[in-house]
Amino acid sequence: MSVLAIDAGTTGVTALVVGRDGGIAARGYQEFPQHFPRPGWVEHEPEEIWLATLSACKEAVDGARAADVPAPTAIGITNQRETVVLWDRRTLRAPRRAIVWQDRRTADICAEFEAAGHGERVAELTGLRLDPYFSATKLTWLARHEPDTWRGVTEGRLVVGTVDAYLVARLTGGQVLATEVSNASRTLLYDTFGGGWSGELCELFGVPEIALPEVVGSSGVLGHTDPGEFLGLTLPVAGIAGDQQAALFGQACYQTGATKCTYGTGSFVLTNTGNTPVRSEHGLLTTIAWDLGDGPVYALEGSIFVTGAAVQWLRDGLGIIGAAAEIEGLAATVPDTHGVVFVPALTGLGAPYWDPSARGTILGLTRGTTRAHLARATLAAIAYEVRDVLTVMAAELAGDDRPAAEVIPELSVDGGASANSLLCQLQADQLALPVRRPRVTETTGLGAAFLAGLATGVWSSTDELAATWQLDARFTPSGRTDEDGYRLWRVAVDRSRNWPA
Repeated sequence: MSVLAIDAGTTGVTALVVGRDGGIAARGYQEFPQHFPRPGWVEHEPEEIWLATLSACKEAVDGARAADVPAPTAIGITNQRETVVLWDRRTLRAPRRAIVWQDRRTADICAEFEAAGHGERVAELTGLRLDPYFSATKLTWLARHEPDTWRGVTEGRLVVGTVDAYLVARLTGGQVLATEVSNASRTLLYDTFGGGWSGELCELFGVPEIALPEVVGSSGVLGHTDPGEFLGLTLPVAGIAGDQQAALFGQACYQTGATKCTYGTGSFVLTNTGNTPVRSEHGLLTTIAWDLGDGPVYALEGSIFVTGAAVQWLRDGLGIIGAAAEIEGLAATVPDTHGVVFVPALTGLGAPYWDPSARGTILGLTRGTTRAHLARATLAAIAYEVRDVLTVMAAELAGDDRPAAEVIPELSVDGGASANSLLCQLQADQLALPVRRPRVTETTGLGAAFLAGLATGVWSSTDELAATWQLDARFTPSGRTDEDGYRLWRVAVDRSRNWPA
């Protein structure tokens, strides 16, 4: 038996055929375009996401067939969170581009709601905060600036949802209108602690509740694919989770206190807090990790907006490297950053600072600075950003100021940049705790496959899933914590903040 996982990320769609042993039997990938209408704005064309999904899935299914792998028996979905999509209930066509989680156009709306005193109540209901990152203010912006489009929402012709709900609609030919609970918990419209769409929040942000999909659990059959729409296949859609929650599940972080960091476009640190939500006082988020049918499991999350995207910027924006994988070798040619500090606030700062006005900053440049120093400063910045989050996370979990290494036993890592062993070692040194990397680092797709396979009998329990996890490499602290470098990092972060518009 096998499961087809669709990982609809920020820059492309990956499809994985996952075998019963937890291994990747076949894969497909298709990028889709990024649209930047104005500085700070990021959009995706929903139809391009769908076409990329079809292309990636066809490649994966064909690859599995060529390798004589058993055909998939179910589909799992994981997706970029917070991005908002509008589509027609009947035709499934989108009247405009999706507004992406990275988009910062609603900073003024967030400031307006904060000034009106709504921030505390929003946090109380959602575990989140007023920030352009989340979905609801994007919808408020649409209502204010595109009234003709918004009329379709208020009249019931258009649905508003996150990418998971859009893909479910397209896969099932419009027969299923549903979103999964971990995705719903990222919208600022869902009551994370009481359950269900919040009428109070929908009224605050001006979103008609009738336009929202039904909220469902993370593992269970929602419906079946329409063969006329999806590669001639009729498969149950049986598992869904937002990408970071799916990575936590794919990393087998099923026990309270288990912690992972995914290095993708941004980096996201999550720790499993079990059935008890932990409310943060210092810039972290309380989110639903998953619900397998016996109530929500919660996580504490630190969301870092730009890490892997900084490496992409070195490649595409500056031309310092020709491919992302080159950064490790280049950075290793120098022993340190030569005093260079890079704050990659290219779309503002996320946790624990939450400053949408922050801008990317490179400090400490001299005539002796080389591209190798900037490459190493980029890797160091990723490690520093994760340290910022883990320091706060440990304090929230322990209720005191103990070092992260005394609260969190180890950090599981995944995502594209986790293949960079220099970064993993820098991370272990910065945190003074072990970092472990699994053999399968595509854990977002793996988590989606696990959730679907649990619902359809491919796996019987999370214990069976945990037994499939295999270690690739373990990085232990070398004793070089680079406290001087971290001190300069904190100074540089302060200088990057509150940049005038």
